[in-house]
Amino acid sequence: MTRPWAAGAVTGVGSLPGVDPVEAARLVFGELPGLPHLPELPARGAGADTIGRTAALLVDLPVEIVPSGWRFTAHPGADLRRARDFLAWDLDALEAAAEAFVGPVKVQVAGPWTLAASLELASGHRVVSDPGAVRDLAESLAEGVARHLAELGRRVPGARPVLQVDEPSVRAVLAGAVPTPSGYGMVRAVEASVVEQALARVFDVAPEGGRVVHCCAADPPFELFGSAGADAFSFDLAQLGTAGYDVLAAAVDVGTSLWPGVLPASDAPLAFQTARTRIRDLWTALGFPVSGLAAGIVATPSCGLAGASAEHARAVLTALGELGKWLADVSGGSES
Repeated sequence: MTRPWAAGAVTGVGSLPGVDPVEAARLVFGELPGLPHLPELPARGAGADTIGRTAALLVDLPVEIVPSGWRFTAHPGADLRRARDFLAWDLDALEAAAEAFVGPVKVQVAGPWTLAASLELASGHRVVSDPGAVRDLAESLAEGVARHLAELGRRVPGARPVLQVDEPSVRAVLAGAVPTPSGYGMVRAVEASVVEQALARVFDVAPEGGRVVHCCAADPPFELFGSAGADAFSFDLAQLGTAGYDVLAAAVDVGTSLWPGVLPASDAPLAFQTARTRIRDLWTALGFPVSGLAAGIVATPSCGLAGASAEHARAVLTALGELGKWLADVSGGSES
């Protein structure tokens, strides 16, 4: 499998603190030139959040804000226009920062199951409670993501698109742990095969080799993600139990890249040596030599950085760059 990024690349999960897209794009391209991403700035308010931002991509499924969150509506309104404006401004900033750039560029969207567990039908019930609505949502999202990737290519002709699908709610969907509107019940669990099909529909519109799934919940369903077409697994290493090691080892054997989150997403001391040790320990526990680290690992923060201070976020991105250099060095044999 050909990966869009080079060995030793590192990247962010997606979100950053602040409200200035120009500053955020410059920071990302300056600190993470090997695999920059389109920043998300949820501090700007509704529509800049993960759900509203991705809902703005949906085709023929308009949404609006109600007291309980985002809900499908009959006609586009001010809430949807604001979300689309935020995304357009972010793309403007990325286009300016990426002038003459050639290389991988990552964009992030909420996955079909996290959307389905978060968006409401007109009745107030979550989309995940209605199998037909979920199918419509997955189709709409796939079409919207295809347009989004095409827009990225138009704005940055040298970009090699990488799609990250965020699925923090997939475990709740599989376990039947999404609450009903009353809060006293739970939506029935969705079968793994159905979850896989919807994810695969979205991955189908992205270039092979650049399909990433991110889940910072405990023990993500990696086998399902791989079957759906993910080329890389992004996860919080602190949430990973050893029970998943066999699945990860098998995935790496067939070319899947691992993106462990090893730096704190909220303000905390950056233990650089600890991060290096955790990465190396994971890789060797899976049964692989350190010479393959740079090719098989992309280091990230543990999750998005929206809740961090600007100073901490900048320090994390700088530390990621140093981790990338270490990955290249240790893989080249200059450090054991």
